[in-house]
Amino acid sequence: MDGLTFFGLFAVSAMLVCYALEDRSHWFILAFATACALGSAYGFLQGAWPFGLVEAIWTGVALRRWIVRQRKSA
Repeated sequence: MDGLTFFGLFAVSAMLVCYALEDRSHWFILAFATACALGSAYGFLQGAWPFGLVEAIWTGVALRRWIVRQRKSA
């Protein structure tokens, strides 16, 4: 397994774990957004720009969800 493949596996695994734990804390939503950004970087680095683009959009969606949830909990 090369470094890029390992990076992609880490990014997607982190997305899965953070998504599963989102109800526990709004910080998991922020971690999910970060993992989506890593997944986007992976997509672009490996040449799968549609995947990178979709993950970039998911990053924005998750950041918006984090902001909304943070305001509700304050």
